[in-house]
Amino acid sequence: MVVLIVYSFNSSRLVTVWAGWSTKWYGELFRDEQIMNAVGRSLQVAFYSASTAVVLGMLASIVIVRFRRFRGRTLFSGMITAPLVMPDVIIGLSMLLLFVAMAQSIGWPPQRGLLTVWIAHTTFCVAYSTVVISSRLREMDQSLEEAALDLGATPVRAFFLVTLPIIAPSILSAWLLSFTLSLDDVVIASFVTGPGATTLPIEVFSSVKLGVTPKINALATIIIGVVSLVAFGSWYVSRRIDERNRAAARMAAEA
Repeated sequence: MVVLIVYSFNSSRLVTVWAGWSTKWYGELFRDEQIMNAVGRSLQVAFYSASTAVVLGMLASIVIVRFRRFRGRTLFSGMITAPLVMPDVIIGLSMLLLFVAMAQSIGWPPQRGLLTVWIAHTTFCVAYSTVVISSRLREMDQSLEEAALDLGATPVRAFFLVTLPIIAPSILSAWLLSFTLSLDDVVIASFVTGPGATTLPIEVFSSVKLGVTPKINALATIIIGVVSLVAFGSWYVSRRIDERNRAAARMAAEA
C-alpha cells in the first residue's frame, strides 16, 4: 500500500515507470466523470446494502440466539450462513438465474441494475452481519433484560433501552464489514449488474484490459485514507461505548 500511495504521485502515464513527483493524476481523477459516477454508485449500493444487511442480520441473530427451539431452525441457520462458504461465482450465478426467472414469471425486476446489485449484496452481507451480531448477543448477560422487564418495561422497550446499546459495537462492526464487502465486490456484481449500473470495482477491473493509469493509484490512495479514518473512528466510538457500558455495570453492581 505504501508503494501504491507513492506511485499515485508519479508524473508518468505508466504505473510501473517512475518519472518524478506530480499531483496531476488526482486532478485527472476528479475530472473523469465515468470513474466518479462509478464511485457514487458503489457508495450508494454499499450504504443501502450494509444498512439492510445489519437490520436483517440483527433480526436473524435474535431468532437464532433467543429462540433456540423452533421448527426449521437448522434450515434457517443454514440458509443464513450459506453465503459464508459458497464461492462468489455460485452466488452470482444463482442470483442471476433468480432475477431472470422472476422477470419472466412476475415481470419484476424489469431489468438488472443498481436494484439487483443491492439485493445481491444484501444477500451475502446478511451472513456476515448475523455472525458478528449473534456472537455479541450470545455473550450478553440476559439478567439485564430480565431486570428491565421486572421493573415494568415492555419487551420492545427493554430491547431498545438495554439490549440495543449493549450490542451497538457489534452492529457498527457488522455495518462496516458489510459496507467494505459490498464496496469491494466485483464477481457477484458482474453477474447481476446492467447497463448504466457499473460499480467501481467493475470499472477498475475493466480498465486493466486497456491499461491502468496512475488515476487508479490516486483513487486507491483516497480510499485507503478514508477507510483508515473510518476504522479509527469506529474503534474510538466502540471503545467509548464499551467504557460507558462497563461504568454503568459497575454503578449498578455498587447500587
